[in-house]
Amino acid sequence: MQNDYLLEVKNLTTRFHTQRGVAHAVNGVSFGMYPGEILGVVGESGCGKSVTAQSIMRLIPEPPGRIESGEILYDGKDIVSLSTRQMRKIRGDRISMIFQEPMTSLNPVKTVGRQIGEVYALHRGVSKKESMQKAVEMLEKVQVPEPARRVKEYPHQLSGGMRQRVMIAMALACDPEILIADEPTTALDVTVQAQIMDLMLKLQAKQKTSIMMITHDLGIIAEMANRVIVMYAGRIVESAPTRPLFRETGHPYTKGLMNSVPVIGSKDADGNSRLTEITGMVPSLYDLPQGCSFAPRCPHRNERCQNELPPLFQVSPGHEVRCWMCESASVKGAAA
Repeated sequence: MQNDYLLEVKNLTTRFHTQRGVAHAVNGVSFGMYPGEILGVVGESGCGKSVTAQSIMRLIPEPPGRIESGEILYDGKDIVSLSTRQMRKIRGDRISMIFQEPMTSLNPVKTVGRQIGEVYALHRGVSKKESMQKAVEMLEKVQVPEPARRVKEYPHQLSGGMRQRVMIAMALACDPEILIADEPTTALDVTVQAQIMDLMLKLQAKQKTSIMMITHDLGIIAEMANRVIVMYAGRIVESAPTRPLFRETGHPYTKGLMNSVPVIGSKDADGNSRLTEITGMVPSLYDLPQGCSFAPRCPHRNERCQNELPPLFQVSPGHEVRCWMCESASVKGAAA
């Protein structure tokens, strides 16, 4: 099946060399994306989700960051080995990204029409007039009201939901094969979140774009994703199709994430709303544990967990779990 991947990441390792030391942000991550699928990537802040996305886009600031090893294969080419000029032709054209906060991602001194139009000018070589016409068409496509007027406005004149729609319009302007959405609904209210997610689903269904949905919101993942990758401390700890993952969670960390989601009507003995937390703290990326990174917080840990890093065990077709408890149930074990 690997030959069918549109994008394949192999043993990606990205680190940041700072005065404090070396931050092991992404550690030997491997996964693939199929054409037209929505791949969910979940985990707590600092788990490596965004750094993985930035590595794919070749947006890691150098220094202090650096992709130290691994391959990112797209269209038969290793993105890591491409020159800056070659990567610029791919970024924003074939692979696009929606960033977390549109207010800081959009240029405050340029109209939104000009910013969308620049994507066409760069990758399609169209005139200024044509690029503005395309900008109006894209704003209409992402359901921005009065698009002909909005193209003349600046980011600060738009609401948070409108700015996020502008970001989506920019990302989809050149009909990319892959769209990376990094926390696309952050800081938006629930109603606007639902509108943005519905919009992305409709556009994805129409344009058959593959989407990498990076989020900490399991509700969004359950609704949108075909497959899910769970990351912790720079590594993949579980990977599975969405339904099997929610039905038979394998890793203690994934179970902790599931249990920490509030459930309507769930009460404790005192009648208060029940909310289960994952005890302990995320380990420092400057000083990761010797064995399983989740061991210090895991209620099932043993001496082996603290001393040996488990591989990804395949517990069922397409379902892999990085936990020693799954060794006996594995179809095969493969270090990753």
